[in-house]
This record gives sequence, C-alpha cells and structure tokens, in this order.
Amino acid sequence: MIFRPMLEVDLEQVVEIEKASMPSPWSKELFDEELKREAAHYFVIEEEGQVAGYMGYWEAPQEAHIINLAIGPRFRNRGFGRQMVEACVDFARKRGAELATLEVRESNEDARRLYEKCEFKFVAIRKKYYSDNQEDAVVMIREIL
Repeated sequence: MIFRPMLEVDLEQVVEIEKASMPSPWSKELFDEELKREAAHYFVIEEEGQVAGYMGYWEAPQEAHIINLAIGPRFRNRGFGRQMVEACVDFARKRGAELATLEVRESNEDARRLYEKCEFKFVAIRKKYYSDNQEDAVVMIREIL
C-alpha cells in the first residue's frame, strides 16, 4: 500500500472510483481543477499498481476540511479507508491543522462508522445540504493536535 499525492495521471482511475461510489460523481475536469487549487490537497492510496482510493481536503487556518473520500469496490473492507484518513490527517497536522472537519450524508452509514473509528465526533446536522436529493449532512469534527 502506497499513500501519495494525487497526480493528473491518476484521474481516469479516480473518476472510475468516484462513479462507483458517489450518488453525484465529480467529473475528471472538476478533479483537475481541484488539483490546481493552492489550498486543496488530494491523495491516492495505491495497491497492486492501481489507485485503490482517494481523499482530498481543503486547507484553512488551523483546519483541514475533508472534501471527499472513496475506495474502489474491489479494495473495500481491507482497512484502506482508515489508513487513508489517518495518513491525510497526519499530513494536515504537519501543515499546522489542529482540527479536521467534514460533512457526510446522513444515510451513508458505512462512511459515518469509518469516521467514528477515526475519532471524528458528531457536532451538527445540516438540513437539506445535498442539492441532488436534499439529504441532510452530518457534520463531524476531530481534534488533531
């Protein structure tokens, strides 16, 4: 397993994972734009020479706001999600973040369990947060001092 920064060459595989994982998947162009954003940090986890998953966060003063995380279907249930969260949080900590935040769909129980295992705590509900279906978002926070 290799954790490394996402590269433009990874985008085809990242988009395939995105399509298999998200109800409203991002396009290759959107990921490409994100890679060019100064405050955005995106990573992949590589296994068997393939991108097994990806994760990204936006950097704000003392905060890492997690934007997305997905593991490809054939790589799920092998601990990659947890490894990716921990590696990303460690990277953010080294860059000065003291807090990690995120929103997750209320119905996404697998993701919520993962974040809870990674010491994220429930703090709020954002009503009708997701524009595709008006689903509520669960807001979670983790101190990473």
